[in-house]
Amino acid sequence: MEAARRLARRRRDIQPGLTAAEFDRIEQQYGFTFADDHRAFLAAGLPTGGNFPDWRDGDPADLRRQLAWPIDGVLFDVEHNGFWHDSWGDRPADAVTAARTLLTGVPALVPVYSHRYLPAGRGTSGHPVMSIYQTDIVYHGTDLADYIDREFSAGHPGPDRQQPRATVAFWRDFLRD
Repeated sequence: MEAARRLARRRRDIQPGLTAAEFDRIEQQYGFTFADDHRAFLAAGLPTGGNFPDWRDGDPADLRRQLAWPIDGVLFDVEHNGFWHDSWGDRPADAVTAARTLLTGVPALVPVYSHRYLPAGRGTSGHPVMSIYQTDIVYHGTDLADYIDREFSAGHPGPDRQQPRATVAFWRDFLRD
């Protein structure tokens, strides 16, 4: 897995990768499935320390907060910044409650590092990594390997190899090309 090799070259603390049993436990406990490339990355080696989610030994409450971060950020902007997604129709008086209900159907995102996320979902891979802070969402890598280069290189890794393609419903509406 190229992303794991790139991270290892940057001398990050990497523990043995997650096992099939650990993936099963995590996915059952938190109600999502890892995308195939994210799964392969974590199976090759589990990055630890800093702002990496500790999928093996982390505090479940912390992991739940990290998983909730994207939705909580949208709800914050609905409540405090007047945000209302175009697909939701007219903004109701109790916009936060309505948004919370509407957001139950959006694709799940899984933290990679800090507020960098990949979409969940077995059978999928090659998604761009998104940096998410409320409804300010930008590409932070064309894929997981490119993201590792950009986040952990001493300098800028060079020009973009390609324009990222928006891959996940709802969240792609926030991305600026």
